[in-house]
Amino acid sequence: MSITSPNDSMTVEVRDGIADVRFNRPGALNALDEEMADAIGAITGAIRADRSVRCMVLSGTGDHFMAGGDIKTFSEQLENTPDRSQRRHYFQNLIDTFHVATTNMREMPQPIIGKVRGAVAGAGVSIMLTCDLVIASDDAFFTLAYCHLGTSPDGGSTYFLPRATGMKRAMEIALLGDRFDAATAERWGLINRVVAGDELDTEVDILAGRLAAGPARAYAHTKALLNQSPTATLSQQLDAESAGFGDCATGDDFAEGVAAFVGKRKPEFKGD
Repeated sequence: MSITSPNDSMTVEVRDGIADVRFNRPGALNALDEEMADAIGAITGAIRADRSVRCMVLSGTGDHFMAGGDIKTFSEQLENTPDRSQRRHYFQNLIDTFHVATTNMREMPQPIIGKVRGAVAGAGVSIMLTCDLVIASDDAFFTLAYCHLGTSPDGGSTYFLPRATGMKRAMEIALLGDRFDAATAERWGLINRVVAGDELDTEVDILAGRLAAGPARAYAHTKALLNQSPTATLSQQLDAESAGFGDCATGDDFAEGVAAFVGKRKPEFKGD
């Protein structure tokens, strides 16, 4: 299956089982507009359905990850849409379109790495939180920022943020909209690791290669189990763990992992 972007607002390239997905509006700091919302939903949907893709890396073209929504577009819509009901319809449709990607990213079996540098604001924070792992350069800076526009957050940030930081810290980040640096984001649990800017590409390439060479079925079950755990009872989670382990045990990667352990060698998983 060939995975392509429906427009120029994003790019995607699949190589060696790794889907390199990039926001591609560097002149606008990769700000989210209608075309980008459409594109990221379509791309993540295609990756979700393609088992030849073993890992996804999400980043931004240029010096920034994503600086939130395209405020210029917002201003034009406010000026051209005086009718408040029409205005509501436009913005809710934009957010609903963006949320297709949020759902795809959390439900796709492949692990997702966020490769973050520069500005990460508003929707950029939301989509970053949707990634499974995040590596950031030391020049990255973050702000949820919605409160400065007089609106509430979207993109799943109100779901993921308190789960990552705890409720009190999430309230601080969302209600105040203050800017913070990469070291703070790591300390608060929003990202996994901070590296020097000139090391970011290398570090993410190593991690993506490691995931792409891993046991795909086991990763899929692990991701699903962790995602469901906050709302599951212990009994439900134990049942799901049992079912997941049982399914993994039917695959060739499990047999390879056991044989490698017994043989005291490194396993060579095929991603069955």
